[in-house]
Amino acid sequence: MADLDTPLVKLLGGPTANKLAKARDVHTVGDLFRFLPRRYLDPATTTDFSTLKEGEYTVLVATVKSAATRPMRQRRGTMLTVTVTDGTRDLTVAFFRPFGHEARLVPGRTGLFAGKVQRYGSTWQLAHPNYELFDTEDTDAALGVYAGGLVPVYLHVPKLDSWAITKSLRIVFDHLDEIDDPVPAEVRRERGLVPLLEAYRLVHLPKDRADVRRGEHRLRYDEAFTLQAVLAQRRRANADVRTTARRPRPGGLLESFDKRLPFELTAGQVAVSEEIAAELATEHPMHRLLQGEVGSGKTIVALRAMLSVIDSGGQAALLAPTEVLAAQHFRSMRTMLGDLAEGGMLGGSDVGTQVTLLTGSQPTAVRRKALLDAASGEAGIVIGTHALIQEHVSFFDLGLVVVDEQHRFGVEQREALRSKGSQPPHVLVMTATPIPRTVAMTVFGDMETSTLTELPRGRSPIASHVVPVVNPTWVRRTWQRVAEEARQGHQAYVVCPRIGDDVQEAGAGTPGAAPAKGRTAGREPEDGDPQEWLATDEDGEDAGPQRELRSVLGLVDELRAEPSLEGLRVAVLHGRMAPEDKDAVMQAFAAGEVDVLVSTTVIEVGVDVPNATVMVVMDAERFGVSQLHQLRGRVGRGEAPGLCLLMTETEPGPSLERLEAVAATTDGFALARLDLEQRREGDVLGARQSGGRSQLRLLRLLRDEDLILQAREDAFAVVSQDPSLDQHPVLRELVASALDEEQAAHLERG
Repeated sequence: MADLDTPLVKLLGGPTANKLAKARDVHTVGDLFRFLPRRYLDPATTTDFSTLKEGEYTVLVATVKSAATRPMRQRRGTMLTVTVTDGTRDLTVAFFRPFGHEARLVPGRTGLFAGKVQRYGSTWQLAHPNYELFDTEDTDAALGVYAGGLVPVYLHVPKLDSWAITKSLRIVFDHLDEIDDPVPAEVRRERGLVPLLEAYRLVHLPKDRADVRRGEHRLRYDEAFTLQAVLAQRRRANADVRTTARRPRPGGLLESFDKRLPFELTAGQVAVSEEIAAELATEHPMHRLLQGEVGSGKTIVALRAMLSVIDSGGQAALLAPTEVLAAQHFRSMRTMLGDLAEGGMLGGSDVGTQVTLLTGSQPTAVRRKALLDAASGEAGIVIGTHALIQEHVSFFDLGLVVVDEQHRFGVEQREALRSKGSQPPHVLVMTATPIPRTVAMTVFGDMETSTLTELPRGRSPIASHVVPVVNPTWVRRTWQRVAEEARQGHQAYVVCPRIGDDVQEAGAGTPGAAPAKGRTAGREPEDGDPQEWLATDEDGEDAGPQRELRSVLGLVDELRAEPSLEGLRVAVLHGRMAPEDKDAVMQAFAAGEVDVLVSTTVIEVGVDVPNATVMVVMDAERFGVSQLHQLRGRVGRGEAPGLCLLMTETEPGPSLERLEAVAATTDGFALARLDLEQRREGDVLGARQSGGRSQLRLLRLLRDEDLILQAREDAFAVVSQDPSLDQHPVLRELVASALDEEQAAHLERG
């Protein structure tokens, strides 16, 4: 008998198995079972032709209305023209070699037709499609291969129609009596779950929609259960690790810093700081996620945690995703600390430390000094980019790792920094992208979570509006508003998705082509890559060409020539500039020497210029919901109110509705739910970033919250009783192979 690892070639033969392998990477019985239908057709109901799309490969149910042959005009031979109907509309099916089809395609016959839909004049046409007719002589009898049930429709496999895949599945099921089930029998009984083999049969050979629901419910549970088992094992493994407790000392650095704070911490900052301090004081390494609204004050909470660790004799490292953000943290922390950041230096505080910046583009002498400060312990705080995780970087006593904007880093990068300590350091992961509860529970299930929702006093409100480019009056008014703010002494950002001059941002659209799906290999993500809302078909393929996107280098000349902006100082900033040039531009902007900064999303996170009051986002529909929220958070950081204008050329539809939703609220958690509702689950778990497909095919983190809670409870109970899963070998194998670390712990950027 066969099992899930049996090669399909043994059961189906070479031709069918090779087509599945080549087109869809389906090689084994298990692969075929996991190749789930994309939708279902009812053999008793014809397909509504009004839903057809030109150029799309489709499978439809239709009834033959008429059929006729005629000589072809341009060449020898005859063609068969068949008219099929959905009962209201007609579609033409053309066969240029009618032999064999004439006797079968007679009026009244109903069946499946598969092919690419085209327009021919004013009518729809399928040219030489494949088809499978149902037996209509006895409506109560089996309808061909489907045995009176629904018709599963699969992702297109060239030269292999959906009904051929169904026939193949029937062959495979005939060779299986049972399969090993990763979910323990007692859990299945408690949750009312069907056995795994039955679940696969229900989704591939369903009699009705109820079968599909029962089968999919079990498979969704399996996805949640497997992921929660991964997280349960990781949390248990973390519980066995020991490290040095880190406590602030009386009269030390933290106490001195708190006395100098020119403002009062919010109640949320105090509460989260107490949670972190309590964990730092234990010998179990802290592994905490700190999430909070844009501008909620996460950095001050992280800095206080760093000072606690320095008080105990250790060091803290802050990993930032870009050099611009790393430099911003370096300057802001030195400013906040004052002489406390000049420990051991002339004029420095007796209880102070040193803050060091380490990036990949620093001059050799500066970089060598930074490396020495980290290795000797002279620097209590080391701030850097990916350069921090290089092999030759070492620390004297690394006690705390802070990862800023964690969604920019993979698990391997975070772990590489954790390994720099002589013993496991405490870890604080920060994100300004609010995370819905189910995502935090699912993706960060091995971490404790703290949330800051209260904004510090003094933060100003931000108004947001959508500006359709088709309305020239609104566009003119946009630049007039920018000029008005600048002439009142304020400053503006103008954000573009591309650099220009054929230099394309990773993830941004190429002129006249579909936008790129992934990051540039090996590139340090210097700019925040725009999250593309790709126009895709159900196969995940790009649906068509995209228009050229606005670019920094193209727009800056337009703005300098814009009459309403005459006399204003306009500068550019993007990730391909030399680091010293980027730093000079940001310092000039922060000093008020630049009125309008035309930038890519390099300013997305962490950049804090309180005098900036207005932002214009070009091609706003090309960015994700959470990313727009992040960008918007760069304005309104001072006493003056902020204004965010989302400029778009998109037509009315989902993209425009999404922009209007962003404009309607500044509640990041509400927007995070909207973001998740509209995104693929694979994006959420990082599969798009790693170039692979998500293991979550059916599970939806918002819709299936109750199911995830059940699976979490069950998985943690199983792992608690059997930590290494020795008594559950099938689950152990599934955990090891189905989800890698990147997919299990990487949140797709928001």
